[in-house]
Amino acid sequence: MGASLSNLSVDVGDGSGGPGLGDIPESCVACVFTYLTPPEICNLARLNRAFRGAASSDSVWELKLPPTYSQLLSLLPPGASLLSKKKDIFAFLSRPVPFDDLYKVLWLDTVTGGVCLSVSAKAMAITGIEDRRYWSWIPTQESSGFHSTHPCGWKSGQAEHMHEKSSISPYGVKAKHSPGGLGAIEVAPNELILKPAKRPWFQVVAFLQQIWWFEVQGLIKFPFPPGVYSLSFRLHLGKFFRRLGRHVCSYDQTHGWDLKPVRFDLSTSDGQNVSRECCLDEPESSNYMGFCKRGCWIEYLVGDFVVTGSETLDLRFSMKQIDCTHSKGGLCVDSVSIMPSELRDRALKKL
Repeated sequence: MGASLSNLSVDVGDGSGGPGLGDIPESCVACVFTYLTPPEICNLARLNRAFRGAASSDSVWELKLPPTYSQLLSLLPPGASLLSKKKDIFAFLSRPVPFDDLYKVLWLDTVTGGVCLSVSAKAMAITGIEDRRYWSWIPTQESSGFHSTHPCGWKSGQAEHMHEKSSISPYGVKAKHSPGGLGAIEVAPNELILKPAKRPWFQVVAFLQQIWWFEVQGLIKFPFPPGVYSLSFRLHLGKFFRRLGRHVCSYDQTHGWDLKPVRFDLSTSDGQNVSRECCLDEPESSNYMGFCKRGCWIEYLVGDFVVTGSETLDLRFSMKQIDCTHSKGGLCVDSVSIMPSELRDRALKKL
């Protein structure tokens, strides 16, 4: 079969009388495309008219879309429902799309079609958030690094000069200059420093100045397709700002996070429960490369949950440190990220 295919010509009607790729029926090409990834389909679509036609077929892109894509479109602005071609729907959803008063963002992984979601701190219930003695909202250009993931936790956004020659995949792990990638450095097993997003999704983060009862909770109702998903909190120790175009941090108010661990919880409407505890600060220690947990964005994995049906799932998540024997402060809360666990697992295998 390989010898026969090698004799096929891309040109059609070249006068030689031999078969060409243009002679393959469009329906056959479309059948082959169902086994390829979207990037591979887009590359092959440039070969000839038959391949281009097959690459626009609804039968091809219907299989690339998640089974709940119609429910996803219903969550988005009205214009999204006007898209009729499945290829256009996939292209639309493969880019970060804000919804719910711009406090949430969803997108599809361009290779697997997996559904990913990011939830801003603005959409969460934070104890004491209305009292400026405890909390404040900080405008930022570093909110929600583009598709970062991760056990306790992966890091993002430390000194920028460390990332100039490195890049990551959209899932927060090393890759060889992937298109649209960011920067990443492995600092310990399951810990990565990730470069901040160039195009922030959320324009503000919540900054804790000082409090005794620390609690952040969230609830989302979302039509996740069947699969296994991971949920993580994106946090930053220290108050950050930009000086001469560089990421600078102040730790004057950072305290209390090394005394007792923070408890992360996750529960679903079908009875799944996950808990994890982790100290957010280790001021007297660092990992084997000399990096500590301060001054960088870190995503702390809360746990995984399983979706078996296509119904809307109620998902509750929280982090708390309610030991009132000491105060704590100097923490930025950006967002919660939810994405298929297979994306993280595949990325870890590439390290």
